[in-house]
Amino acid sequence: MTRSRETEPGTAAEDGFDHLIHAPVRLRVCAALEPVREIEFGALLTLLDISKSALSKHIAALAEAGYVTQRRAVRDTRQRVWLHLSETGRSAYRGHVAALHRIVGGARIP
Repeated sequence: MTRSRETEPGTAAEDGFDHLIHAPVRLRVCAALEPVREIEFGALLTLLDISKSALSKHIAALAEAGYVTQRRAVRDTRQRVWLHLSETGRSAYRGHVAALHRIVGGARIP
């Protein structure tokens, strides 16, 4: 069975909806990375309040799609990983958010 373009992970539908980004943790990762140049893995871990292994898994999925890049550097004598939302990732995230706005645009929230 083949997947349609709409459901292929890391591939946005024509309307911008991206199933890879839509997963709650990945959506939160992209939301955290979008307004900054980069963020240290540990800071993101604290911000999202999830396990290291769970965050690593989601970062790996986003990196495989080309949405997130990683930079390793030594800081305070310890190896650190800095995360950056690539231009592809930034565009996909913004398209996904726009698609979500179109979906709920007329919804009334009590």
